[in-house]
Amino acid sequence: MQDRQAIKRPGAVVLAALAVPLLWDAGGWDMALAQRMGSTAGFALKGNWWLTHVLHDGARQLAWALGLLLCLAVAWPVGPLRRLTFARRLQLALSGLLATGVVSLIKAGSHTSCPWDLAAFGGVARYQSHWLGWLQADGGAGRCFPAGHASAGFAFVAGWFALRRDLPRLAAVWLVASLAAGLVLGLAQQLRGAHFMSHTLWTAWICAAVGWVVDAAFARSHAGLQGATA
Repeated sequence: MQDRQAIKRPGAVVLAALAVPLLWDAGGWDMALAQRMGSTAGFALKGNWWLTHVLHDGARQLAWALGLLLCLAVAWPVGPLRRLTFARRLQLALSGLLATGVVSLIKAGSHTSCPWDLAAFGGVARYQSHWLGWLQADGGAGRCFPAGHASAGFAFVAGWFALRRDLPRLAAVWLVASLAAGLVLGLAQQLRGAHFMSHTLWTAWICAAVGWVVDAAFARSHAGLQGATA
């Protein structure tokens, strides 16, 4: 019963958090925000060194390095990760990889183009809701929804579910750091014209939802093993 509640409560929070990207979409604020950062001449910060080489290339490499370390820690845990069971360490590594994979898979099937591809910002594509991007092309390159780069930070949100039972303090720090990193990376791409804010918000929610689903799957597997050995 306690384990069911431990799954249902975070699930309720994840479901409630769905209101954030939905309300943003309903408000139609993407273009209004993007127009503050770009014009028909494009985005002045598109090639900015810090945004491009540090917050894009460098951050992506750092995220993959951390993901690799978490995979290695499944077999060779260090520091506080020694206090996690093998299953929890596996969940920690797997959930982030799956979150990134789901975001990439959704991007691959979307016809939504990036802001810098839109005619309003010097490109050729027409603006349309990313939901229409599943039904028709907008005349641009597409494959821009949701925000793939922001998942380099938000994917680690999924790890909170693996840490929260045994390492609650670390889990809280992990969650805040992951959300902050994802938001910073998303804003960096927004400044460059690579994404709308809705793309970033949906990536955050997708990563959290994947983390909850993986957590529920591991909890059910654990309960099944306990029942089999009882």
